[in-house]
Amino acid sequence: MDESQHIEADVPVDLEEPILPRKAGPLAPGLYLVATPIGNLEDITLRALRVLREADRIACEDTRQTQKLLNHFGIKTPTVSYHMHNEGSRSEELTAALKAGARIAVVSDAGTPGIADPGSQIAAAAIAAGVPVFPIPGANAALAGLIASGLGTERFTFRGFLPSKAGARKTVLEDLPRDGSTQLFYETPHRILEALADVEAVFGGSEPVALARELTKLHEEFLRGRVAQVRAELAARASVRGEMVLMLAPEAASDAVKGSIAEEVAALIKSDGLSEMAALKRVARERGLGKSEAYRELQREQNRRK
Repeated sequence: MDESQHIEADVPVDLEEPILPRKAGPLAPGLYLVATPIGNLEDITLRALRVLREADRIACEDTRQTQKLLNHFGIKTPTVSYHMHNEGSRSEELTAALKAGARIAVVSDAGTPGIADPGSQIAAAAIAAGVPVFPIPGANAALAGLIASGLGTERFTFRGFLPSKAGARKTVLEDLPRDGSTQLFYETPHRILEALADVEAVFGGSEPVALARELTKLHEEFLRGRVAQVRAELAARASVRGEMVLMLAPEAASDAVKGSIAEEVAALIKSDGLSEMAALKRVARERGLGKSEAYRELQREQNRRK
């Protein structure tokens, strides 16, 4: 870490003295990854506003969307598009400007750039070019949903959007660790019922989930409970709107079956006429294992018998 990015740590704070903002000097050259509101404009930070005002330009996922935010706060900084379709070429252009001493802010339509949105590629390019990169923290839908979910916050993994195709979606769910850590997904309103149905198929209808919708907006809502109940409640509605954060924390079954996975798989093939893969999936589910973990254990058992 160079001196320009030094962070003061372990500095004692006198809680009886008011904590005042540090007097800011001119904005230093570099790349600024700026979080913006996910719904409520009051969630913008004072630091984010200063960076957006003082930057030489703002790279936006959608210039029209960002312009609404800038107009609201009276910010006149020029904008340039930076989205998934031009991320490669635009990163080269922006990096060249950064190397020449520019101050460039990157924003997504809502939330934190680089988290399920463009931003990571330009950050990596800037770092490789020796350009300082500054995070300007703020709103994030996944973390906002997590802290109010009622699920564990000590260990969690953000996994982005679930796949749109059912087969790939089930594979992702089957491979989740069953260690009680909270798994966070983004999901769209037109796929949420299918996603919940797959969660129910993989983990059972009693699996606890939390669903956060329209976070920080007027109609913010949390649905918490067993996945079958949450799915039924949404299915009964005429329509479902707003992107969502789906959260679950799978755990291994307390009464997991002991013994050989290979023997159980063979028994299911014989008794139920299942394919080896289908039998393995069922055994994995009953034991509280991910499909990949069960497959590795099956291979170990088979190798020991050779």
